[in-house]
Amino acid sequence: MNRKGFLSFFTAGIALPGIAQAYNLPEPAMIIPPALKPGNTIGITSPAGYITEAELQPAINKMQEWGFKIHIGKTIGKRDFSFGGTDAERANDFQQMLDDSSIKAIMCARGGYGVVRIIDNIDFSKFHLKPKWIIGFSDITVIHAHINSNYKAASIHSKMCNSFPEDWSKAEPVQIQTIQSIKDALTGVKMVYKTAGNEKNRRGITEAALVGGNLKMLETLSGTRSEIKTAGKILFVEDTGEYLYSIDRMFWNLKRANKLSQLKGLIIGGFKIKPDDPGEEFGRTLYDIVWEKVKEYNYPICFDFPVGHQKNNFALKCGVIHRLSVTADKVELGEI
Repeated sequence: MNRKGFLSFFTAGIALPGIAQAYNLPEPAMIIPPALKPGNTIGITSPAGYITEAELQPAINKMQEWGFKIHIGKTIGKRDFSFGGTDAERANDFQQMLDDSSIKAIMCARGGYGVVRIIDNIDFSKFHLKPKWIIGFSDITVIHAHINSNYKAASIHSKMCNSFPEDWSKAEPVQIQTIQSIKDALTGVKMVYKTAGNEKNRRGITEAALVGGNLKMLETLSGTRSEIKTAGKILFVEDTGEYLYSIDRMFWNLKRANKLSQLKGLIIGGFKIKPDDPGEEFGRTLYDIVWEKVKEYNYPICFDFPVGHQKNNFALKCGVIHRLSVTADKVELGEI
């Protein structure tokens, strides 16, 4: 390719991160999908686990109350053992929502397992030209990492349809606040979260794009096209149902894959840890595990951030620039 041709190819906005990296050029800027407005349509699909339409109803009711129209995907109610339909059905449903210009955001109905089975069969070419918000967490980390690394598109890490309470009058305040944070993120509100300090934190202030998600999923994606890129970023991680030795192994994966050395900041969210089997005690805490891997670096670190498989799981905009401030008495993460 001649120089003139290459420059026009790059400046046309077609160049992907890998091309920029190969030519030692700055990566393209992150693309932020448009904020939703009343009357816009949110599509609900299940790229991972099985769920019924009846189970979606509380989420449908609330999102309609917010002023949005709802398009229910063909995978809802479909079942292939634990999956929300066959691999082909789940990929096709997600593809249809990506390509449908009338759908302005895609809410994943639930997590579970299954996205890694279909991610390579999804064509993101239309999405790349005109991204829309994709919402979810846990297994949906695969999608967040994939579109962030390959298409420089922001997305929303948050609760999904199966987390909306049936009776809002009985919902705890934190449930209401976390669900409200999804609406705020979708409608263009700049997200700001404050939480208490922790003596295990490392103080500091930094500004960078926020990336991350479920730690097990990030380990699973290592070495693939969907591998997360962390250099110059603030990384957040969370997990559930893992033994301490398994969490240790996952953090070693991050370290050996050079995902920790060039961070701007590290956020440790909720970790629901399996008790050690009797006689198989690991002998280290989560704090020990993390600090062993990051002690040689000097970026700010915070623990117990309200994100993860827990009630206080607030919406975070992956790929968007945030300011992380860690002081002795509090932590603040705010979208810039």
